[in-house]
Amino acid sequence: MKIDLSDYEKGDKFAGDYDQALAEVQERLERIQVAHIVHQRAAILVLEGWDAAGKGGIIKRLTGQWDPRFFEVMPISAPSENELAHHFLWRFWRRLPAKGHIAIFDRSWYGRVLVERVEGYASKAEWQRGYDEINDFEAQQIEAGATMVKLFVHITQEKQDKELAERLDDPWKRWKTGPDDYRNRARRADYLDAIGEMFDRTSTRHAPWTAIDGNSRKAGRIAALTAIADQLEAKVPMVPPAIDPEFEKMARAALAAGKP
Repeated sequence: MKIDLSDYEKGDKFAGDYDQALAEVQERLERIQVAHIVHQRAAILVLEGWDAAGKGGIIKRLTGQWDPRFFEVMPISAPSENELAHHFLWRFWRRLPAKGHIAIFDRSWYGRVLVERVEGYASKAEWQRGYDEINDFEAQQIEAGATMVKLFVHITQEKQDKELAERLDDPWKRWKTGPDDYRNRARRADYLDAIGEMFDRTSTRHAPWTAIDGNSRKAGRIAALTAIADQLEAKVPMVPPAIDPEFEKMARAALAAGKP
């Protein structure tokens, strides 16, 4: 299904009890993480979106009830000199999750066909080749047993400007913004073209893109967490494994022996 970002600009406020809805989806996500641990499944979550779109807030709530030993958040920034000396996917291969783990990429390999394309950090031949390289890379992870979930958090220019202004005015949030945020906003039309082509060429049957309307923070968070839960739950057995009878016998005997 073709994604038109203009369909994700309503910014409707969350209808209902936000705290209750958040608690319910977090409880669901907690069980989903346990299912990945006990069934030894890996998952890769990709969050892309505009600067100040709320990706960090989504990740914070996504992982709120998760066991920190079995997930990793990968904040992706500009590549180092050593990383630039390798193929652009090299640094991501090194961050892929082990079985039983979930890796969350706050920005990702899609930088090749977004910021690197728009800002000229990659040649036209490089970013054009990037679509097939990314599709092959993701297909390899899926074939190896990982679940791939890809979200793009969309906000309007008006919403982005409001969020950037709040960060600029708040000394405790100012660290979250920098010169690139303001340079990038001036090229929004170019980014929209790049995003549209990214959707068209990398939204595959096994790794589709999901767009999130982030113009209402609360509604966007619930929509994002629900989309992640739906897609993860569909790919992992949600039935806990049966207890080993010998272990249960030993454990109950030990507990009984310890009673006064």
